Amino acid sequence: MTPLLPPEEYIEQSYFFRALRERILDQMPIQEILFSLDQEILSTTKLPLAIQFLATEIKHSGQLCTGFKRLGHYFTPFQIFVVEQAEQEGMRFTMNIALLILEREAFYRAQTISKSGLFVYQFETLSRNRLGYLEGISAISADPFYDEQWKSFISDLRRQIGLFELSELIYLRSDLYIMEQRREDPDYSPPKNPIFTEKEGKIAKASRNRDPLFFFAALNRQLKYPEVPRLKASDSQTVRLDMMTTKLRELETRLKLLEGETRGNIDWNTILGSEESRKISED
Repeated sequence: MTPLLPPEEYIEQSYFFRALRERILDQMPIQEILFSLDQEILSTTKLPLAIQFLATEIKHSGQLCTGFKRLGHYFTPFQIFVVEQAEQEGMRFTMNIALLILEREAFYRAQTISKSGLFVYQFETLSRNRLGYLEGISAISADPFYDEQWKSFISDLRRQIGLFELSELIYLRSDLYIMEQRREDPDYSPPKNPIFTEKEGKIAKASRNRDPLFFFAALNRQLKYPEVPRLKASDSQTVRLDMMTTKLRELETRLKLLEGETRGNIDWNTILGSEESRKISED
């Protein structure tokens, strides 16, 4: 199980996710970034060792999520889930957005953090990016920051989320709901203890039968919860264009391979470049 980490770990994680994202946008290979980025991280934390492991693992597997999974004692299940979703083929959810989500979450963990604030941020991430509730909620509930009451509430969402609005469920588990019930019946005893405050209950009650994204926005404004990055229309078009470009390159490479096989002469210098062809010939 992932242990709770001290604030300095999350401060360095936030820097790590930001630096990785910015350098990927500068077209630097992830493996190359990882092999140097550990030198920038505070050496009194465990993150430099984690980055070194990620650099070695991506060299063998080609995927960042493989290393995250094997470091489950350091990275949370939610962090692993987000990176894994970003590496799924055909997803609008890019690594750029994933790393920005993790950067903001790590920064929030390093500050004065609340269980309700972290939960809303993680759940909004699933909802806004359509990452899937079954696996996503399981990853959230496994976070070591939540106590047993919260784990039970989050696990119950897997059965309830298609039947009830999130705002309704939060209202029913708030101090506000209990206060209102006791005005009518002073002896009222809730079947489960409240886990949300009166103010969260008020916002939830006022947000029933409305777009859930408006509910998240209200919580962000009123309670200073961290804001989930939003995929802009221009970003979506860029994602589609990048996917098409990648597919065209793959098709071009396959056509060159087929032509080479037909002629009985595969020119690796033309297909892969001189450096890669040299490696192949050496192997």
